[in-house]
Amino acid sequence: MPDTSPAPSSARAIAADIAAGRTSARAVIADALARAHAAQGRLNCFTLILDDEALTAAEAADAAVAAGRPLAPLHGVPVAIKDLTPTRGHLTTLGSHSTGDWVPDRSALVVRRLEAAGAIVIGKTTTPEFAHSGFTYSPRWGVTRNPWDPERSPGGSSGGSGAAVAAGVVPFAEGTDMGGSVRIPAAFCGVVGFKPSLGRIPMTILPSQFDDISHFGPLARSVDDAVAFMAATAGPSDEDISSLPLPFDAAATGIDGLAGRRFALSLDLGYYAVDPAVEAAILAAAETLRRAGAVVEEVRLPWTRAVSDRWLDLWCVFMAAFQGHRLAEYRDRMDPILVGLIDRGLTLGAAEVKRIEILRSGMWNDLAAVLAGRDALLCPTCPVPPPPVTLTDDDFAADRPDGRYGGMDMTGPFNLLSPCPALSLPAGMTPQGLPVGLQIVGHRHADEAVLGLARAIEAALLQAGLTEAVRRGPPVA
Repeated sequence: MPDTSPAPSSARAIAADIAAGRTSARAVIADALARAHAAQGRLNCFTLILDDEALTAAEAADAAVAAGRPLAPLHGVPVAIKDLTPTRGHLTTLGSHSTGDWVPDRSALVVRRLEAAGAIVIGKTTTPEFAHSGFTYSPRWGVTRNPWDPERSPGGSSGGSGAAVAAGVVPFAEGTDMGGSVRIPAAFCGVVGFKPSLGRIPMTILPSQFDDISHFGPLARSVDDAVAFMAATAGPSDEDISSLPLPFDAAATGIDGLAGRRFALSLDLGYYAVDPAVEAAILAAAETLRRAGAVVEEVRLPWTRAVSDRWLDLWCVFMAAFQGHRLAEYRDRMDPILVGLIDRGLTLGAAEVKRIEILRSGMWNDLAAVLAGRDALLCPTCPVPPPPVTLTDDDFAADRPDGRYGGMDMTGPFNLLSPCPALSLPAGMTPQGLPVGLQIVGHRHADEAVLGLARAIEAALLQAGLTEAVRRGPPVA
């Protein structure tokens, strides 16, 4: 039986070992494929595992080493790609029966950049239908499960990618984030998840190039692996008119510790109900940062549930505009919650949607005031531990008796403030042995700064012993 414990090597270490001849790309990819099959049997996190193709690519990578040819920075490193993202020659379903058996003839730019950097795609990971949900379940592929407890969800919509990274299959995987779909599974699976600032990685898979809540981002075993992903994929392209004309500087993600750094801390963003175990983990992390020399000040944000409700309005319109045409033929074979989102989106008027920008402007004024003179805002990524796979998004739609919002994530607000990068970092464990994520929200377009802060926080939390269990990885059945 293959070893399914998390592999210890980072992406850069894997590439360095291959380049130096300490291992072969074929050995690395064969191990990743074995892990993928083992994880698939337990977690259902893949829609495709590309055994033959990945091994052929690995043999070509080894031939390049033997011939002394120049090697790319991720030479031979395994990566997994979300089933939402087109990959040339591979079945790409977006989690839906309505897409048929679509096999794209061109990969998305993010995939082409990863491959140009030397990475080898070993499989496609599960997503809820059209990435609509914070759970990863689809009518076409069924339920994806959490490596820490298969009776719990890995989150969504990049839940297959999060589960694959947490299970030790790959050092990083691609995800998309429109309301937290990278950060939610990162928090629930105990890995790093990064939503870069809008346009930092060109978004080329939507019908519109002018959508302003959608991001590609990595789910990664460590901040270093997230940096490696960003170094390979970030940068402008005419394939996306909205992509930022900013080069990514990996060297700028290194900072000298936390002494003198200033953080704002909001446990609830003004309106969320937060589970006591999550609150305890976040407060313990904040105290660790203080002991490392950082200033962490609790702040109050005047946000209300209207923030989450207006994000949902935009999400309904997004789904109605991009997928509503599928209802006529496939309504009965689509996820009923998705159908409800589309139906609601079709009823929202243009002026009502435009008025959401007024709320977003007020949110930015509030956040800008909090960030003034500080490095970042800290808050939980999700206010609850990973939920059972038997629940749905609808189970997290109600207010609590005390008037607090019972939502499952605290990520969507920062898609409304999409120029601000936001990263989920493992912060500890609940008493039940489930991961908790700390969300780090930075200044506009300050991707390198957020990654640098995350790298320093990651080291401090590990040194304090708060994340040792997360780093060891989930138990293996």
